[in-house]
Parts: sequence; structure tokens; C-alpha cells
Amino acid sequence: MFRKTALAALAASTMLAGSAFASEQPGEGVTVRPVIQPTVEEFFQARIVFQALRDLGYDVAEPEEVLAQTMHLALGTGDADFTTASWNKLHDNFFQESGGDDVLEKVGHLIDGALQGYLVNKAAYDAGVTNLGDLKDPEVAARFDADGDGKADLAGCVPGWGCERVIEHQLSEFGLRDTVNHNQGEYNAIIADTIARDAGGENVLYYTWTPYWVSGALVPGKDVEFLAVPYSSLPGGATAETTFDGKDLGFAVDSIRIVATDEFLAANPAAAKLFEVAQIGINDVSIQNKKVADGEDSSDDIDRHVAEWIDANRAAYDGWLDTARAAAK
Repeated sequence: MFRKTALAALAASTMLAGSAFASEQPGEGVTVRPVIQPTVEEFFQARIVFQALRDLGYDVAEPEEVLAQTMHLALGTGDADFTTASWNKLHDNFFQESGGDDVLEKVGHLIDGALQGYLVNKAAYDAGVTNLGDLKDPEVAARFDADGDGKADLAGCVPGWGCERVIEHQLSEFGLRDTVNHNQGEYNAIIADTIARDAGGENVLYYTWTPYWVSGALVPGKDVEFLAVPYSSLPGGATAETTFDGKDLGFAVDSIRIVATDEFLAANPAAAKLFEVAQIGINDVSIQNKKVADGEDSSDDIDRHVAEWIDANRAAYDGWLDTARAAAK
């Protein structure tokens, strides 16, 4: 009798221990397949989410690195489970083209308050170039000519990024094809040349976004200014709030969201809840991006930045995990 009672107690204890482990590690045995853009400045926020998934017991596979359009297509075809790098408005066409709500879901708001726009050096702005439409005047456009062809050189958007569609649409919409060159390629190389030309006293015209390190090197309101656009006009007749601080920037005031497949979310309530509640301050991302720009750009550096952020935001981070675990029970 004693033996049976002892065995029953041991079995119950083992079951309770297993149940406790399962509740702490709801992702145990599940491999998650992320997809991200090959942009080192986006690795920080992605790896914070990856670490939270690991703390929930998930095995996070090496992320596939592709451009934004292909990133969404990979999700739509089921070749990946989630991304941390989907801009709510900017990438919505990619989201819809990849199956939209039938197969995918936008979850939470990982980073709020993301901006995009066209900027010029402050001297040019103070001299009267305050609107993108001003560049329709060949004499005005020639002030930003970097290669001697008489047209303004816009340091623009990488092909395959969502910003490319907006810029290309607006160059046509605002009648700027004859006076503005949209220079595309490796963004960091193009913007490095822009920063060097600004340091040399030349006029500059460029596109950028926040969070990103560029606005730490060329500070809006101090070194450069955002241009207004003649009026709000987005590709495909889309509508969005494009005004920030009373100025129409031409791009949607946006948020960066996690997009995941419906199938993955349904099978993994803990991960789904994590994606819903995780949030990182935009200034935290910009500060980390500046560290990357200053040379702290190795994988080990970024992992250290992630660990430092988690330590500094321990209560919020642990709250994500507790909420995710509760959702799995």
C-alpha cells in the first residue's frame, strides 16, 4: 500500500513538474522561421523578439534575409513564419499581394511613430527650397546637381523597398521627371556620399526614414530640414495620414509591425501573444542604430546591444513573457 501511494505521489509530482515546465516553456519543440531584411539597423529589434521567443522555449532558426517585397512573399507562400520588419502603411501593398488577411496577420505595433521623407540641407531650406515641388524649376533643381547634368540628384530608395514605389509615383505625380534624378543602389553608400557632400558645403537632397542613424548624423532642424510635398498623393490612390508637426511629408506616418502566418499564430498562442504585446521605443532603436553607424556593427555588438536593452527594460520584457505564457495555458 505504501509503495503504491509513494509511486502515485511520485507520478503526480512528475506530472506537476512537467506541467510547470510546459507552462514556462510553451514553445518547447517548435522551430520558428523568421524572415527579415538584410539591413543591419533592423537586426536589433528583430533579435530582441528572437530572444523572447527563445525564453519561451522556441528554437529560432537562422533568419532568411531578403528585401521587403520578397520577405512578404515568403510569408504568403509559407516559406517563413513571421517578420519583425513590416511597415504598416508602406508595405501594405506587399502584404496584400502576398495573400493579405486570408493567410497573414499584422500583429501588435512593435515600433510606433516611424517617419519618412525628403530632406535638404538647412542652408538650402532657409534660402527658400521648402517644398519638393520647388524642384520643378530647373534653376532650383540645378542647385542640387552632383554629377553635372543640370538635374537635382536625389539620394533615394533601394529597389525592392516600399519607399521606391512612393518616390517613383511622386516624381511623376509632381512633374519632376525632367528635373530630378532618383539615384538608387546600396543606400548606405549613397547616403555616405550625401553626408560627405554636406560636410563639404554642397547642397544635398535625400530620402530617409526614422528610426535610422542618418538623422543622428544630419539632424533635422539643425543640419537639415524635411521638405513638404505639394499635396498628399500615394501609389494606387491610397490614403493615409502623411502630416507630421503641421507639414505634409508625403509618406504615411507609420508603425513597424510583426506579420505572421495565420497557421503559425493559430498553432502557437504564446508566440501570438508575444507578438501582440512586444513594443520597443523608437528612440531606443535610433540610439542603437547610431552605435552601429559609429562602428559597433558586428553580430556580437548587436547581441550585446540586445542584452543591454533587455536588462534596462527588464520589467517590461518579463511582462511580455508572463503574458505570453498565460495565453498558452
